[in-house]
Amino acid sequence: MTPSDNAQKTLSQLSPDVLAAECPSRQILAHLTSRWGTLVMLVLLSGTHRFSALRRRIGGVSERMLAQTLQQLEADGLVTRRVHDVVPPHVDYSLTELGHEAGTHLAALTGWIEDNLPRILARGQDRAA
Repeated sequence: MTPSDNAQKTLSQLSPDVLAAECPSRQILAHLTSRWGTLVMLVLLSGTHRFSALRRRIGGVSERMLAQTLQQLEADGLVTRRVHDVVPPHVDYSLTELGHEAGTHLAALTGWIEDNLPRILARGQDRAA
């Protein structure tokens, strides 16, 4: 058995535990719940977008951060990058089936935040006073 096979076998025997420091789920959680990761996922829930459309839709994101976020989400299997063989180059991004599932959960969380924002902000103001 090769070292790679051993590592795969060991990983497959571990139960995912996001609370464990060494669990790989932590990295995926970080990608999904980062400021830009969450926003990219929410925009892609509405369908396929080109890079420039994503950048216009997500206020405040730099080109560098958007590219990095898309690369991370693609590596995690949540986003698909499709390159069209045309001039000028045309690249678009969409959610995979897994990405759509995760995006739905993120939409529920962000919807809850938006619905409860007045209460959350009021609570913060009460503490500051």
